Amino acid sequence: MKSTSAGTLAKRLKAAFPDRELIVRSQGQVRFIRFSSGMQKAAAGVAVSLVGAWCVSMGAMALSQFSASTEQAALATREAKVADAAGKVAKYRENLDGTVADLARRQQFIEKMIDAHIGELPEETEAPAAPPTPASKLSAALPEASKLQQIKSSQLALVDRLTRYADHRATLASDTIRKLGLNPAPMMARARSKVAEGGPLERLATGADGSLDPRFRRLGLSLARMDALENGLASIPQVQPAHVAYVSSSYGYRSDPFNGSAAFHAGLDFPGPMGSPIYAAAKGKVSFVGQRQGYGNCIEISHGNGLMTRYGHLSAFGVRVGQDVDGGTRIAAMGSTGRSTGPHLHFEVRVNNRPMNPRPFLEAARNVQQEAR
Repeated sequence: MKSTSAGTLAKRLKAAFPDRELIVRSQGQVRFIRFSSGMQKAAAGVAVSLVGAWCVSMGAMALSQFSASTEQAALATREAKVADAAGKVAKYRENLDGTVADLARRQQFIEKMIDAHIGELPEETEAPAAPPTPASKLSAALPEASKLQQIKSSQLALVDRLTRYADHRATLASDTIRKLGLNPAPMMARARSKVAEGGPLERLATGADGSLDPRFRRLGLSLARMDALENGLASIPQVQPAHVAYVSSSYGYRSDPFNGSAAFHAGLDFPGPMGSPIYAAAKGKVSFVGQRQGYGNCIEISHGNGLMTRYGHLSAFGVRVGQDVDGGTRIAAMGSTGRSTGPHLHFEVRVNNRPMNPRPFLEAARNVQQEAR
């Protein structure tokens, strides 16, 4: 009974106190070491702390390695940029002569265009001051680079102003031609035609390879268009062909001075003293010198684009066929040859041999031409 009671008591105690046992042999004896729940919890806490410390240590090491790797990458990037900048500086120094030569070619192009098409520059199109350029690593390492860049910027700014100036003048000339009832398109077509042209080849280039900057090409085309339209405008009659006080017979319907019948007068009559000077009304080329029925001694001047002026009843000639004349050039003397009642100039304007009223040309073209210029 005792043994049974003792075993039952042991089981009850073990259930009440669920401790752990560690069996250890020492000097031939078996010893029992018991771990209470508190001791177990304390041991677990120590283990967790050790593991946490190890994790923190490993994380710190990983972060340190990552930071070091990032710094090395950034340093490598900076070194690459420095090497690249140094390479650019070295390359720019090597190409410095080429850059200066390109700028010289650009300047030569600008000067040729100004001399050929414009002459003296108006104030609003003069070369602007070089704009300030922000400091850069290249200009700090190579100061001449900044100066050359400023020169280039000034050239491009001047090219832009000249292009706008040429376009403005071309627009004014085109509008003037239309106001006179003429079409500027044939004048442009004539300028683009390839009839009777030649001469030695003198290339215009802005690059060492013979290329031309598109902005410079645009300037050249604008100036060519301006010239074609202004030359066409200058060929339109706008100079009084005789210095007289009035017109004795106008263009259109009139009574014939010989028989009084209804007649059409194809020009203007300018009366004056015998031998008074007669002037070309516009620039052109003398196409006829001689006599025509009804006109007597007559001169005809071709101005291009089908435009022609005729001067009749002359007493003397002052030009020959094929001669180039400017507006205002003295070409003849006033007379009364042909079908005439007294000394005067019969003046006609014809387009494709169709007579037109000369008065609008003489009265309007001169004023509008001044505005265009």
